[in-house]
Amino acid sequence: MRSFEDVRAHLGARFALTASDPYQISFDLDIDDERRQGVFLGDLETEGGRRYLRISTPIAPLAKSNATRSLRFNWEQRVGYLAVNDLDGVPYLHLCENRPYEGLTTEEIDSLVEDVGRLADNLERLINLGADAV
Repeated sequence: MRSFEDVRAHLGARFALTASDPYQISFDLDIDDERRQGVFLGDLETEGGRRYLRISTPIAPLAKSNATRSLRFNWEQRVGYLAVNDLDGVPYLHLCENRPYEGLTTEEIDSLVEDVGRLADNLERLINLGADAV
């Protein structure tokens, strides 16, 4: 995987894309028979010109989460981190992961999508007492 277009082609063959913009795609990851998790992938560029793939998924409205608890969760994670981004004008807690394109394989992308999507669904269940937030 050398570019966002490589990622789009790979994941577009595996999932029905719900959005496909120049620097962002999204799709629903099936968690089980009743639950799906929306996954967003975007292309990022640092000030130095290095490009990264960002994988993110919304968990819950920020108002429902405890900031101290969220930051403690962040500290314990080896993969993924929590961030805030608006979703339809509402601040949402998101689980994210950034990876440089260099050395990124299709297997790693598939694993990250599964890991981030399932972990986010578990967090969403905890924060929203089992309900789907999005």
